[in-house]
Amino acid sequence: MDTDTIRAKYEALAPVLTERSRRLWAATEAKSLGHGGIAVVIRATGISRSTISRGLQELASADAVEPQRVRRRGGGRQRTTDKDPTLLTDLTALLEATTAGLPDAPLRWTSKSTRKLAAELQAMGHTISATLVAELLVQQGYTLQANRKTREGSQHPDRDAQFHYLNDQIHGAQQRGEPVISVDTKKKELVGDFKNPGREWRPKGTPERVRVHDFVIPEQGKAIPYGVYDLSRDEGWVSVGIDHDTASFAMNAIRSWWQKMGRTVYGGASHLTVTADGGGSNGSRSRLWKWELQQFANRTGLTITVCHYPPGTSKWNKIEHRLFSYIAMNWRGKALTSLATIVSLIGTTTTTSGLRVRSEIDKRSYPKGVTITDEQMQQLHLKRHEFHGDWNYTIHPRKAHAN
Repeated sequence: MDTDTIRAKYEALAPVLTERSRRLWAATEAKSLGHGGIAVVIRATGISRSTISRGLQELASADAVEPQRVRRRGGGRQRTTDKDPTLLTDLTALLEATTAGLPDAPLRWTSKSTRKLAAELQAMGHTISATLVAELLVQQGYTLQANRKTREGSQHPDRDAQFHYLNDQIHGAQQRGEPVISVDTKKKELVGDFKNPGREWRPKGTPERVRVHDFVIPEQGKAIPYGVYDLSRDEGWVSVGIDHDTASFAMNAIRSWWQKMGRTVYGGASHLTVTADGGGSNGSRSRLWKWELQQFANRTGLTITVCHYPPGTSKWNKIEHRLFSYIAMNWRGKALTSLATIVSLIGTTTTTSGLRVRSEIDKRSYPKGVTITDEQMQQLHLKRHEFHGDWNYTIHPRKAHAN
């Protein structure tokens, strides 16, 4: 059989041959030609000698490869993340300072290019290309997005410096084994049989029936979830309030987290670091927020350092994309018919990374308009940091009590 005939047969079969069937076919042809058959098949098809030789070995040992498998068990290139188990951890660490996320959205994005990320990972000792970085980003839920014109005004000139300062405070506290939490209020939710965005699996033609209009049901009102996220332990606490989102409400959520989650694992800690938005119930200018922090410090004996995110950067708060987004994913398509339902859905929120969440209803009243006088402010044992003392400050306890 001449080379042209072998070539014609191969061109006809090539589109349907798998990796394994291709080498077995080539080996069969070479074997049928006898002496010099391998060279003829090589010239006709371009298949390498090593591939044909491997096929001949498999023909000689029919049990060497399972019939349904294309290649031997364990064959193929090993994934880089399997060979380099710290790669994903280091990539995530590089992204922390420049990661942004919309609340209630699972997608995140980074402003660093894949080439820069690859170069930084290579400098850390990893063997990785920009292409593989892009693949890992997609696997971790990142997406490449363009800018969108949605806000006015200029950025604060010290924004980036504050991010670096905030991250240094976090990393320093974590290295010392101290608790670090991210806090914020999640979007208020109507309680009742209202439409909730998203879909869930149900029998065909049996969607859950909900109200057409989203008007508050007076006897049920709104739910106000305030979250506390432990950056080191991937754990969250959510207090679901029913009154007003005030600094007293926020501090009671932090107090509940400490009593029911934090104190158990950080019982010997003397310092707590809190990262928070610059506005809202935990705003940097709120006198009531600082007063409540002082009372908490006095009761627990904890020294509390607070670092606020710069103006216009609340979406970068880690609690948004590490806790709140997963809560929204967990209850998508479900009507939040009662406070008990909301607490249950929050408490069953988990992730593959091991997120654990606890939640309780807070039925206390938190009136608006509580005034903290100048005399009360003078009682605070508050020390502002040298860098942006309006955003970064530490409150020391006046007297230490049992935690």
